[in-house]
Amino acid sequence: MVKRYLTATGDKGQRLDQFLAAGSPDLSRTLIRKIIDIGGVHIDGRRVRKAGIILDEALQIELHRDRGALEPFRLSEDLVLFQDDYLIVVNKPTGIETQPTPARYKGTLFESLQVWLKRDRRFGRRLEIGMVQRLDRDTSGVIAFSIHPQAHKSMSTQFRSRSTKKIYLALVLGRPEPSTGRYVSNLIRDRYSNRMKSTSRGGKEAVTSYRVVRTCAVPDPISLVEVELVTGRTHQIRAHLSEAGYPLVGDIRYGGPERVGEHSFSAHCLHSHRLEVVHPISEKPLSFCADVPPVMDIDRW
Repeated sequence: MVKRYLTATGDKGQRLDQFLAAGSPDLSRTLIRKIIDIGGVHIDGRRVRKAGIILDEALQIELHRDRGALEPFRLSEDLVLFQDDYLIVVNKPTGIETQPTPARYKGTLFESLQVWLKRDRRFGRRLEIGMVQRLDRDTSGVIAFSIHPQAHKSMSTQFRSRSTKKIYLALVLGRPEPSTGRYVSNLIRDRYSNRMKSTSRGGKEAVTSYRVVRTCAVPDPISLVEVELVTGRTHQIRAHLSEAGYPLVGDIRYGGPERVGEHSFSAHCLHSHRLEVVHPISEKPLSFCADVPPVMDIDRW
């Protein structure tokens, strides 16, 4: 949701939160303050974080609100899989943005890492968090960040050259046939649906290997599928499995069901299960693994 406002002469001297509350009867002043605090309000294209800003006239104001929680996410020790002077690897919960968006800065995984690392007294230097991979908001699991310029170059090269190994677990409707296989196509964004789709002209090559781990009926069959990303295109797993007739459970955008038996889903069921990389400095092979969240654990249903 985006709301846009333009201040007039009579608005000059008002506080930002007062102005927005007057112009948004559906939003309380308390709610507006929380949206400002997490970074969802922009004045003339710049993010602002203080509710008490005094306004001038002829200002363009945008209020962005997503469906995420207004209480900012904070990283905890149990989510940190690995950390040294060069690299940090975490188990990202579902529903958390990897990087800042127009609707929020505070509470994204990137900002939470900044808070986490500032508390670590081992680091006497200024840390530079580097994005070397990304996960969709509703995709959970293993994700790595560099925290040193020297490490960032090496890690970026590994992901760009596809020398890493990325294994995902997906909960899909149906049972893919054959039980192991590979999808290869060129993907392009459909400008009308804003979904990725395969195309015979243009696009970027996407290669997805899969293996069915197990299938259960509740009452319709659903399967836990292990997926290896050979390439790393936007929504690659979601698009390929949907086009094959096996959409992710909870993935409404790509045709997945919101409900399976007695279980309802508010997000797509995709989990970054294992990541294999080479340490950017020691060059030792590293492997990180995170179990699926309870909502995807069909053995416990």
